[in-house]
Amino acid sequence: MITLSSDFGSPYPAAMKGVILQESDARLVDVSHQFPRQDVGAAAFWLREVLPHFPPAVHCVVVDPGVGTERAAIVIRAGEHALVGPDNGVLVPVARELDGDVEVFEIEYDDPESVTFHGRDVFAPAAATVHEAGIDDFEREDGFVEADSFVDLSVPEPVEREDGVTGEVLVVDDFGNAITNIPGERLEGQFGSDVTVNGVWAPARRTYAAVGPDKRVVTVGSHGNVELAVNQGRGDKRFSVSPGARVRLRWT
Repeated sequence: MITLSSDFGSPYPAAMKGVILQESDARLVDVSHQFPRQDVGAAAFWLREVLPHFPPAVHCVVVDPGVGTERAAIVIRAGEHALVGPDNGVLVPVARELDGDVEVFEIEYDDPESVTFHGRDVFAPAAATVHEAGIDDFEREDGFVEADSFVDLSVPEPVEREDGVTGEVLVVDDFGNAITNIPGERLEGQFGSDVTVNGVWAPARRTYAAVGPDKRVVTVGSHGNVELAVNQGRGDKRFSVSPGARVRLRWT
């Protein structure tokens, strides 16, 4: 299996699939091509939440605002998985989630056909090669060398306070739920009571439907982080937040 993830929308992923299918008989699975455009942090968050649910696979990821620059192209081996993509940090959080002991290899390539479409000209061929050679053996193929260093990326840590915690919004999903970097366990003990978010009152509840339609709620999502939500509405709008926004969560 080769999975494909990008911020391309359509139709660019089809070209990547065509390139892969010329070199491999891998089953191709689209994770998403609707990641926020050029948002490396958002893509890294979602990949960390989604890819660990897959069986062993090669994961080709292209969220690459530095395409055509000096940034490297890499493959990370993480246990039974391999991740192919740009060296901008997007692969690192999910690689560490898959296996704490990762190995990073740089992809050496000739000048590609296009400096603006490395997804088709660099990463798709590399993903096909890794798949065909095998996750345990691909570095024996020409064009893969052990990397001396790589760009790291980590989720910012929240700040504990006596009366609550301060964090930030990492991403907003398609439902409008604002997902923070605050661990869900910080909300334990508060369910059934009220909290404030940047001074705005909201009930802390375990489910969206525990409040009425169009009512604010602070809860914990499937990812294990605190969410700012609205039952049948958009939490980002009602809490007036967006990715990167500061969130001061206080117990009332």
